[in-house]
Amino acid sequence: MNKLTLPLALLALIISIGSFFHLQSSSDQVYVDVNKLLEGYNRTKIVRAEFEAKAKTLNANVDSLMTDWQKEIKTYEKERNSMTSKELELKQQLLANKQQQINNYQQAIQKQIQEEDQKTTQTVINDINDYIKEYGKQKGYKIIFGASGTGNIMYASDGADLTEEVLIGLNKEFEGK
Repeated sequence: MNKLTLPLALLALIISIGSFFHLQSSSDQVYVDVNKLLEGYNRTKIVRAEFEAKAKTLNANVDSLMTDWQKEIKTYEKERNSMTSKELELKQQLLANKQQQINNYQQAIQKQIQEEDQKTTQTVINDINDYIKEYGKQKGYKIIFGASGTGNIMYASDGADLTEEVLIGLNKEFEGK
């Protein structure tokens, strides 16, 4: 009887290992190319066009202020020979103050443009993530990897999340040292 138990145990072990690797290699783990999704998604194109139009308008305002300031500089250079030293000092201060205001405005506009860009991009990403999550559920995928060079996971079923198990084991190992 002992002669039969060992081969049966080995056969059961081999079948178990084979089943494990078969289940691990099944096609319920897939990925998407995030960059292609962003580029190919129609809402991205619309949002990007709206953003570029807004950014162009904001930058045009800065350009207009710079043009006006440069005209004032040219006028100052033409008229400075006829000005008193007090008038020269006052005009120089006014021009320097105006330049500082324009620089501050330009920085504020650039910050606003960056924030708008991040906001619109995040809106598109949220759309894509929500769609992929529902798609994954409908198709029965356990994990959908997002391939973008950073290895982000865009959807994973609750059973595929090993975070707590790994964290418990990691903490136990750390406390044991």
